[in-house]
Amino acid sequence: MKTLANHVILFDNECPMCFAYTKAFTKLKMLPVDGREAYQEMPADICPFVDKKRAANEIALVNTENGEVIYGIPGLFKIIGHAMPVFKPLFGFGPFLWIMKKFYAFISYNRKVIIPAKVKVNTIQPDFRLHYRITYLILTWFITAYILTGYAHLLTDFLPLGNSYRESLICGGQMFFQAAVMLFYNSNKTWNYLGNMMTISFAGSLLLLIPLALANYFYIEPIFFIAYFLATAGLMFLEHLRRSEILELGMIMSFTWVIYRLIVLALILAL
Repeated sequence: MKTLANHVILFDNECPMCFAYTKAFTKLKMLPVDGREAYQEMPADICPFVDKKRAANEIALVNTENGEVIYGIPGLFKIIGHAMPVFKPLFGFGPFLWIMKKFYAFISYNRKVIIPAKVKVNTIQPDFRLHYRITYLILTWFITAYILTGYAHLLTDFLPLGNSYRESLICGGQMFFQAAVMLFYNSNKTWNYLGNMMTISFAGSLLLLIPLALANYFYIEPIFFIAYFLATAGLMFLEHLRRSEILELGMIMSFTWVIYRLIVLALILAL
């Protein structure tokens, strides 16, 4: 791979994803060993024209020779395209570039709820874009509900099988229930909490894909599926506690998260 010399990429050191993929650029020698810096600790001599606020939203690639700054996907494509020229025609294709810019923005504006980390005091934070957060909530809602609908067929020895909309209503109901609590408890963190909560639900549903796949090829005792589901719910609860601590929300939201699920379980068994 060819190294893009005389360039420095500015990443968010409060974002584990940003830290990981910029580290990969230097490890794979796409950038020099000293080709990455946290924008929070950016040396003044790198480039006086870097827009730090924009760099918090779109990762900045700085040419240290002429001071040119490229933000977001074009900067990432410049690094990858220089290292692997075979991709340059694709990266220059307008529709693909437009789609990837939207995808990048979707991830960037939701990165703090996908993989949260403690926010340091007095550091520049990415902007909040409501339409990207709502899109994230809807997307994770429907994917989670779709997977849970499939998994429900593996639990019919223990729970009655509902209609095709039951899991969607349960997932959506959880969002509205927790949002109502947050509006009274700590309204300023409502959108951040909902993003974190739906990341937990989404991650839990992805874990359920393992037994779903196995069930297509092997006979497995039904008790395994309910045990696996309960173990996954337990992991989700622990992750909910961890993220609530990061958000400084205490135990109340974890308590209401459990209460909602117990209410839903009681209604399912009663019907």
